[in-house]
Amino acid sequence: MTAVREIHVAVGVIFRQGQVLIARRPDHVHQGGLLEFPGGKVETGESVQQALVREIREETGLRIAPDALEPVIEIRHDYGDKRVFLDVWAASSAQGSPEGREGQEISWLNVCDLADADFPAANRPIIRALRLPRQYAITGIAADTTAYLRQLEQGLRTAKPELCLLRAPNLSDDAYAQLAAWSLEACRASGARLLLHGSASLLEQFPAACGLHLPWHEARQHSARPVPDGYLLAVSCHNEQEIAHAGLLQADFITLGPVMPTPSHPGATGIGWRRFRELVAVSTVPVFALGGLSLKDLAEARGAGAQGIAGISFWWSSV
Repeated sequence: MTAVREIHVAVGVIFRQGQVLIARRPDHVHQGGLLEFPGGKVETGESVQQALVREIREETGLRIAPDALEPVIEIRHDYGDKRVFLDVWAASSAQGSPEGREGQEISWLNVCDLADADFPAANRPIIRALRLPRQYAITGIAADTTAYLRQLEQGLRTAKPELCLLRAPNLSDDAYAQLAAWSLEACRASGARLLLHGSASLLEQFPAACGLHLPWHEARQHSARPVPDGYLLAVSCHNEQEIAHAGLLQADFITLGPVMPTPSHPGATGIGWRRFRELVAVSTVPVFALGGLSLKDLAEARGAGAQGIAGISFWWSSV
């Protein structure tokens, strides 16, 4: 049997006034009629940035400087008859007025209006990545409930995280539920989204949460996505097998680590950035780097293929 060759495709997410440029694939091509982010095949001898600048100019007439491009996500997807490697980059300073120079329909859309069903399956992790922030804030420990609430409110006020996780594995179910109710109210008031940590039943109890983060011992018990569409699903992962299982569950993102030793996981050695990059390469969903990291590590995490960093210390004062 002849091996299916992987096609390297440069994909551009072009922002303008809070919207992204979207094209519709011609009916006669692979995945015809669906929407897509503009871009095209990386030719021999081209860098991905050179390919993207060329393709965007040829397809839409927009001019982009190579150094204005920032990495978004890398995606490998097997359609059965075709395998693609989508190398996705973003730009917010494209010059000119876009037009469909190849006869394709193009338009500007808000990120919140991008629907999975309108895009080829390989594009869907891009939508996830665009809707996620660069920092995933995880709650730390506190001496008591009063101290916890004080530190939560302080962190929400000073760090202003967009996405938070209420992680408190040391608490009883009742105590966690009490904190969840208070935390949801505090996050709602600050505009932050809160994920709960534990079993899928938590969303039945707290439907106002934006999603669920499954620790691995919970994730391994499921063979399909355990939360309804409209909620975020995250999974804690540490190796290739767990990453593959998160993909099976149709997770919206994963956390991966620990990258470095961290006080929250005493005794766990970090996997390091090289191993982190290797594992990110097999993920089909956005990945947050986790473990012993600070905001100073964000650039290195992004360079290793991460969506961003997850952790406690960059926003929680009691670590």
